[in-house]
Amino acid sequence: MPFLKVSGLSKSYLIGGKSLSVIHSLDLDVHRGEMVAIVGASGVGKSTLLHLLGGLDRAQSGLVQLEETKISELGDDAVVRFRNRNIGFVFQFHHLLPEFSALENTEMPMRIAGISSAHTRERASNLLVEVGLEGRLHHRPGMLSGGEQQRVAVARALVMNPALLLADEPTGDLDEMAGTKLHALLREMHKVHGLTSVIATHNSQLASACDRVLALANGRLSPL
Repeated sequence: MPFLKVSGLSKSYLIGGKSLSVIHSLDLDVHRGEMVAIVGASGVGKSTLLHLLGGLDRAQSGLVQLEETKISELGDDAVVRFRNRNIGFVFQFHHLLPEFSALENTEMPMRIAGISSAHTRERASNLLVEVGLEGRLHHRPGMLSGGEQQRVAVARALVMNPALLLADEPTGDLDEMAGTKLHALLREMHKVHGLTSVIATHNSQLASACDRVLALANGRLSPL
Protein backbone atom coordinates (compact mmCIF):
# COMPACT_ATOMS: atom_id res chain seq x y z
CA MET A 1 0.00 0.00 0.00
CA PRO A 2 1.35 3.51 -0.78
CA PHE A 3 2.51 5.61 2.16
CA LEU A 4 0.46 8.55 0.84
CA LYS A 5 -2.58 7.69 -1.27
CA VAL A 6 -4.72 10.24 -3.07
CA SER A 7 -7.69 9.24 -5.21
CA GLY A 8 -10.44 11.16 -6.99
CA LEU A 9 -9.42 14.48 -5.41
CA SER A 10 -11.35 17.51 -6.68
CA LYS A 11 -11.25 21.14 -5.55
CA SER A 12 -12.95 24.15 -7.07
CA TYR A 13 -13.51 27.76 -6.05
CA LEU A 14 -16.44 30.07 -6.69
CA ILE A 15 -15.12 33.16 -8.44
CA GLY A 16 -17.42 35.85 -9.80
CA GLY A 17 -20.38 33.54 -9.50
CA LYS A 18 -18.65 30.84 -11.55
CA SER A 19 -17.03 27.62 -10.40
CA LEU A 20 -13.31 27.35 -11.20
CA SER A 21 -11.96 23.78 -11.03
CA VAL A 22 -8.35 23.72 -9.80
CA ILE A 23 -7.89 20.03 -8.93
CA HIS A 24 -9.98 17.54 -10.91
CA SER A 25 -10.29 13.82 -10.08
CA LEU A 26 -6.60 13.71 -9.20
CA ASP A 27 -4.84 10.47 -8.21
CA LEU A 28 -1.41 10.16 -6.59
CA ASP A 29 0.52 7.37 -4.89
CA VAL A 30 3.71 8.20 -2.98
CA HIS A 31 5.73 5.39 -1.44
CA ARG A 32 7.60 5.59 1.84
CA GLY A 33 10.97 7.28 1.44
CA GLU A 34 10.21 8.85 -1.94
CA MET A 35 11.02 12.45 -2.78
CA VAL A 36 8.49 13.61 -5.38
CA ALA A 37 8.54 16.94 -7.21
CA ILE A 38 5.36 18.62 -8.49
CA VAL A 39 5.98 21.11 -11.29
CA GLY A 40 3.66 23.30 -13.34
CA ALA A 41 2.92 26.85 -14.39
CA SER A 42 2.09 29.56 -11.84
CA GLY A 43 -1.54 29.43 -10.81
CA VAL A 44 -2.04 25.85 -11.93
CA GLY A 45 -2.86 24.66 -8.39
CA LYS A 46 0.39 23.33 -6.90
CA SER A 47 -0.12 25.17 -3.61
CA THR A 48 -3.76 24.10 -3.48
CA LEU A 49 -2.72 20.48 -3.96
CA LEU A 50 -0.16 20.61 -1.14
CA HIS A 51 -2.71 22.26 1.15
CA LEU A 52 -5.14 19.43 0.42
CA LEU A 53 -2.47 16.78 1.03
CA GLY A 54 -1.59 18.30 4.39
CA GLY A 55 -5.11 18.98 5.61
CA LEU A 56 -4.75 22.76 5.42
CA ASP A 57 -7.70 22.86 3.02
CA ARG A 58 -10.66 20.64 2.23
CA ALA A 59 -11.52 19.12 -1.14
CA GLN A 60 -15.08 18.86 -2.42
CA SER A 61 -14.52 15.15 -3.03
CA GLY A 62 -11.85 12.48 -2.97
CA LEU A 63 -9.54 10.74 -0.52
CA VAL A 64 -6.24 11.76 1.07
CA GLN A 65 -4.79 8.94 3.19
CA LEU A 66 -1.46 8.86 5.04
CA GLU A 67 -0.72 5.28 6.06
CA GLU A 68 -3.91 4.21 7.88
CA THR A 69 -5.29 7.70 8.49
CA LYS A 70 -7.82 9.18 6.08
CA ILE A 71 -6.88 12.83 6.47
CA SER A 72 -9.73 14.00 4.26
CA GLU A 73 -12.27 12.43 6.63
CA LEU A 74 -10.95 13.87 9.90
CA GLY A 75 -12.91 16.54 11.75
CA ASP A 76 -11.48 20.03 12.11
CA ASP A 77 -9.90 19.54 15.55
CA ALA A 78 -8.61 16.07 14.71
CA VAL A 79 -6.97 17.19 11.47
CA VAL A 80 -5.15 19.99 13.30
CA ARG A 81 -3.75 17.54 15.86
CA PHE A 82 -2.81 15.00 13.20
CA ARG A 83 -1.16 17.60 10.99
CA ASN A 84 0.90 19.06 13.83
CA ARG A 85 2.26 15.66 14.85
CA ASN A 86 2.72 13.96 11.48
CA ILE A 87 3.27 16.51 8.69
CA GLY A 88 6.01 19.10 8.32
CA PHE A 89 5.47 22.14 6.09
CA VAL A 90 7.97 24.46 4.41
CA PHE A 91 6.44 27.36 2.50
CA GLN A 92 7.86 29.87 0.02
CA PHE A 93 7.67 32.51 2.73
CA HIS A 94 9.02 31.25 6.03
CA HIS A 95 6.16 32.57 8.24
CA LEU A 96 8.44 32.91 11.27
CA LEU A 97 7.09 34.89 14.22
CA PRO A 98 9.19 38.08 14.30
CA GLU A 99 9.08 38.57 18.06
CA PHE A 100 10.56 35.13 18.78
CA SER A 101 14.10 33.82 18.32
CA ALA A 102 15.10 31.11 15.86
CA LEU A 103 15.08 28.63 18.74
CA GLU A 104 11.63 29.70 19.94
CA ASN A 105 10.20 29.57 16.41
CA THR A 106 11.57 26.07 15.94
CA GLU A 107 10.10 24.94 19.28
CA MET A 108 6.62 26.25 18.47
CA PRO A 109 5.00 23.04 17.08
CA MET A 110 6.17 21.08 20.13
CA ARG A 111 4.83 23.70 22.52
CA ILE A 112 1.49 23.68 20.69
CA ALA A 113 1.43 19.89 21.15
CA GLY A 114 2.05 20.30 24.89
CA ILE A 115 5.49 18.68 24.92
CA SER A 116 7.73 19.61 27.85
CA SER A 117 9.90 22.70 27.49
CA ALA A 118 13.15 20.93 28.43
CA HIS A 119 12.73 18.44 25.63
CA THR A 120 11.57 21.07 23.13
CA ARG A 121 14.63 23.22 23.76
CA GLU A 122 17.05 20.31 23.25
CA ARG A 123 15.29 19.01 20.13
CA ALA A 124 15.02 22.46 18.54
CA SER A 125 18.65 23.32 19.36
CA ASN A 126 19.93 20.11 17.82
CA LEU A 127 17.96 20.69 14.63
CA LEU A 128 19.16 24.28 14.25
CA VAL A 129 22.73 23.05 14.59
CA GLU A 130 21.97 20.35 12.03
CA VAL A 131 20.75 22.91 9.47
CA GLY A 132 23.87 25.03 9.99
CA LEU A 133 22.60 27.72 12.38
CA GLU A 134 24.57 26.89 15.52
CA GLY A 135 25.54 30.56 15.92
CA ARG A 136 22.04 31.92 15.30
CA LEU A 137 19.84 30.16 17.85
CA HIS A 138 18.93 33.34 19.74
CA HIS A 139 18.65 35.66 16.75
CA ARG A 140 15.22 36.93 15.77
CA PRO A 141 14.12 36.58 12.14
CA GLY A 142 14.91 40.22 11.36
CA MET A 143 18.56 39.53 12.21
CA LEU A 144 18.80 36.59 9.80
CA SER A 145 19.28 36.45 6.03
CA GLY A 146 16.53 35.02 3.83
CA GLY A 147 18.38 31.75 3.48
CA GLU A 148 18.89 31.51 7.24
CA GLN A 149 15.23 32.22 7.90
CA GLN A 150 14.24 29.42 5.53
CA ARG A 151 16.65 27.09 7.35
CA VAL A 152 14.82 27.90 10.57
CA ALA A 153 11.59 27.03 8.75
CA VAL A 154 13.07 23.66 7.74
CA ALA A 155 14.11 22.97 11.35
CA ARG A 156 10.63 23.93 12.55
CA ALA A 157 9.07 21.58 9.96
CA LEU A 158 11.17 18.69 11.28
CA VAL A 159 10.92 19.32 15.02
CA MET A 160 7.96 16.95 15.52
CA ASN A 161 9.78 14.20 13.58
CA PRO A 162 7.07 14.13 10.88
CA ALA A 163 6.38 11.20 8.60
CA LEU A 164 5.65 13.48 5.64
CA LEU A 165 7.34 16.71 4.53
CA LEU A 166 5.46 19.07 2.20
CA ALA A 167 7.41 21.95 0.68
CA ASP A 168 5.71 24.64 -1.41
CA GLU A 169 8.20 26.56 -3.58
CA PRO A 170 10.75 26.46 -0.73
CA THR A 171 13.41 28.33 -2.74
CA GLY A 172 11.05 30.73 -4.50
CA ASP A 173 11.94 33.73 -2.34
CA LEU A 174 15.71 33.11 -2.29
CA ASP A 175 18.55 34.18 -4.55
CA GLU A 176 20.32 31.54 -6.63
CA MET A 177 23.13 30.82 -4.15
CA ALA A 178 20.84 30.55 -1.13
CA GLY A 179 18.40 28.47 -3.17
CA THR A 180 21.13 26.03 -4.19
CA LYS A 181 22.18 25.61 -0.56
CA LEU A 182 18.59 24.99 0.47
CA HIS A 183 18.24 22.34 -2.27
CA ALA A 184 21.17 20.48 -0.79
CA LEU A 185 19.79 20.86 2.73
CA LEU A 186 16.38 19.48 1.77
CA ARG A 187 17.95 16.46 0.08
CA GLU A 188 20.18 15.85 3.11
CA MET A 189 17.31 16.18 5.61
CA HIS A 190 15.14 13.88 3.49
CA LYS A 191 17.81 11.19 3.66
CA VAL A 192 19.01 11.65 7.23
CA HIS A 193 15.52 11.85 8.75
CA GLY A 194 13.99 9.11 6.61
CA LEU A 195 11.34 11.42 5.23
CA THR A 196 8.74 11.01 2.54
CA SER A 197 8.66 14.35 0.73
CA VAL A 198 6.44 16.11 -1.80
CA ILE A 199 7.88 19.35 -3.15
CA ALA A 200 6.11 21.84 -5.40
CA THR A 201 8.69 23.84 -7.31
CA HIS A 202 9.46 25.91 -10.38
CA ASN A 203 13.13 25.12 -9.94
CA SER A 204 14.35 22.52 -12.43
CA GLN A 205 17.50 21.81 -10.40
CA LEU A 206 15.51 20.94 -7.29
CA ALA A 207 12.98 18.91 -9.30
CA SER A 208 15.68 16.90 -11.06
CA ALA A 209 17.17 15.90 -7.69
CA CYS A 210 13.91 14.18 -6.71
CA ASP A 211 13.04 10.53 -7.29
CA ARG A 212 10.07 11.40 -9.51
CA VAL A 213 8.83 14.53 -11.25
CA LEU A 214 5.12 14.98 -11.89
CA ALA A 215 3.52 17.81 -13.87
CA LEU A 216 0.26 19.37 -12.72
CA ALA A 217 -1.94 20.61 -15.57
CA ASN A 218 -5.69 20.81 -16.06
CA GLY A 219 -6.18 19.66 -12.49
CA ARG A 220 -4.36 16.35 -12.87
CA LEU A 221 -0.85 14.93 -12.52
CA SER A 222 1.21 13.22 -15.20
CA PRO A 223 4.81 11.91 -15.12
CA LEU A 224 7.66 13.76 -16.81
